[in-house]
Amino acid sequence: MAIPRRSLLRMVGTAIALGGSRQIAKAQAYPTRPVRFLVGYAPGVAPDIVASVIAPWLSERLGRQFVVDNRPGAASNIATEIAAKAAPDGYTLLMVVATNAINATLYPNLSFDFGRDLLPVAGIGSTAFVMTVNPQLPAKTLSEFLAYAKANPGKVTMASGGVGTTPHVVGELLKMMSSVDWLDVPYRGNYMPDLLSGQVALAFPAIVSAIEFIKDGRLRALAVTTAKRSSTLPDVPTVGEFVPGYEASGWYGICAPRGMPADIIAKLNAAISAAVADPNVKQRLALLGVEPQSMTPGEFGTLIDGEIQKWAKVIKFAHIKPD
Repeated sequence: MAIPRRSLLRMVGTAIALGGSRQIAKAQAYPTRPVRFLVGYAPGVAPDIVASVIAPWLSERLGRQFVVDNRPGAASNIATEIAAKAAPDGYTLLMVVATNAINATLYPNLSFDFGRDLLPVAGIGSTAFVMTVNPQLPAKTLSEFLAYAKANPGKVTMASGGVGTTPHVVGELLKMMSSVDWLDVPYRGNYMPDLLSGQVALAFPAIVSAIEFIKDGRLRALAVTTAKRSSTLPDVPTVGEFVPGYEASGWYGICAPRGMPADIIAKLNAAISAAVADPNVKQRLALLGVEPQSMTPGEFGTLIDGEIQKWAKVIKFAHIKPD
């Protein structure tokens, strides 16, 4: 029997409405079981600590436990791969940092595409690096340092936590934009003792790692890497004040497997944004040198895309290859 067109349209409309209602009901009910919060780093390092600040807050807010699951290794690629291949049901989340954007180009043979296979959920905050030198170096400003490095090619050494790490590429970005070169010295462990003793001259640590040495005069801060001066070191200029257009930040946020329903992403974004605005959370993040910064999924996605493109240029320019 033929169904009249008007009746057919009414049936389709009812089906769509019921489907939408089910989606809304599903999002309202979420989560109904514990959520795995993957972190690609060992316990005790900054991404893990940030996750450990956010997870309990979400557990209390949303009524189910958010369990931090540390999966360190391969420069966080192990955890990222697990997340990229997980079911997109809202029960697997991933802590993402600037390193993820660097890895997207640095490692050409990954089994996942960070920019394609993971959806941005929410931003958490950003952190500055500080261009720091041993006081034995005669340069007292960034301009003096660039002139000194140019006059002494191959003599200035820069320490980093390894090839392709964020402090390493932050320094390489300055090389690229200033046309001044120096010698990279990658460390697998803590380079700070050698920087303090003068065995290496330069590094770009996170502010929280160097602040006490800067305050007591054992290290000299030449500039911070962010677009604006840091409230932690308000008298220290930005690199961009000497090299126009320079900006480099560390950042933290949360992604999920592609295909996760938009309404669940919206619910998580609202909860994470509320966490970032909570005074107690803000205070705990500030102790890590993290400036809280809530973002919509779209804003966070724009940040990630821009970071992938930026670091791809630096990696190509510096011919950086993974260890």
